[in-house]
Amino acid sequence: MKNHIVYYALAGVLRLLLMHSDYQNVIADRVEVSTALNSWKRITEGVYLKNVGVDPYSGDLFHETPLGLIIFDLIQKYLSYYGIWLLFVVTDLTTAVLLGIAATGYIKETIVRDKEEEALSDKKDNQGNKNTSITSPSTSSIFYVSAAYLFNPYIVLNCVGLTTTVFTNFLISVTLLAMIKKSTWSFCLSIAFLTLQGLYPVCLIVPAIISVVKDHKESEVPMKITKIVGLFLSVLIVLLLTSYYIMGSWSFLKNTLGFILLVPDLRPNIGLYWYFFTEMFEHFRSLFIASFQINVSLLFIIPLALKLRKDPMLLAFSYLAIDAIFKSYPCIGDVGFYLSLLPLWRHLFRHMQQGFIVGCFVLFCTIFAPTVWHQWIYSRSANANFYFGVTLAFAIAQIFLLTDILFANVKREFALRHGLASQVNGNQARLLLE
Repeated sequence: MKNHIVYYALAGVLRLLLMHSDYQNVIADRVEVSTALNSWKRITEGVYLKNVGVDPYSGDLFHETPLGLIIFDLIQKYLSYYGIWLLFVVTDLTTAVLLGIAATGYIKETIVRDKEEEALSDKKDNQGNKNTSITSPSTSSIFYVSAAYLFNPYIVLNCVGLTTTVFTNFLISVTLLAMIKKSTWSFCLSIAFLTLQGLYPVCLIVPAIISVVKDHKESEVPMKITKIVGLFLSVLIVLLLTSYYIMGSWSFLKNTLGFILLVPDLRPNIGLYWYFFTEMFEHFRSLFIASFQINVSLLFIIPLALKLRKDPMLLAFSYLAIDAIFKSYPCIGDVGFYLSLLPLWRHLFRHMQQGFIVGCFVLFCTIFAPTVWHQWIYSRSANANFYFGVTLAFAIAQIFLLTDILFANVKREFALRHGLASQVNGNQARLLLE
């Protein structure tokens, strides 16, 4: 326990030191860190416009929800600049705590589920001995999840840059914990907030529902699903009506949800939209906007839900990864969050085949992105194609990582049911690298 406190203190001090350094402004201005949706400068300007009587949604500057506008107005009114720094750090550390608690519940569930699978399957070799070559989930993964979040460079930069993704990650961690604890009210409220703020997290309602109904009788499932969906929609409608009451009109929808769907801001980021729609003929824009949005929001929901219905947490991880790759305005804070969950599936690593390649891709893209940006914007020795090439490679690396994890899960499920062959032609098998 003392070691854990030391790690949390070290992570907090690291963030505060970087915030107090000359690098804070540089980090906050990086296109990989701040986007049109999460920039603290835009939040500050939106709050200022509200306080001087100007509708912050009248232009193309402010894209936070009216509820967020009120909350951030109170934060800036009652907290000093150093107090705001401390708020971001404490929120980030709290997220790590919640992820650790969620990991504890998930590991326990996974161990129980694996024992049930083993009891129902024939996993004995010719001598009647149990095949022990399959890696089981370890409780040490709980610590690694929190550590991966606390010291993940993407998360640290995201916090130091004062992006509102810090609060988004906090709400997602609340959702995952509520999903593990099967707290219907909690995850409906958190997912409703996330949906109003970023739209794409609405897909998290699927694994949340599965986690609740999987322990119910089949006859009770339809009614339970109806109640959860009804509660979620009711909370979302209340939040929308509250936002309407705050602003006095529905104008905020165009600059929040409409901004995410229509992608009018094409400034560079680590996503795929900005370059594609910059180069596209305008009369094709509506078709491809619909294609891109269907890809990220609808295409994978049902197939993944059917395949991963026994593992809602892995399903939620898959949705978060897809959103971070294909959403319209991604940042490294989104990527860092789902990467922090990888230790939950340490038992799948031995079944993965592309870990080294993906690791190299991510490392090289992380280094090359600011380098190519400098060559493009400042040195004028490169162009937009160079930077987009890096972001495209980064997206491909993430796709390879996600597919590798999912295939590893399929391999392990097969091994749990049928065992892993340890003999070839009656002789003990050995793996040799030549």
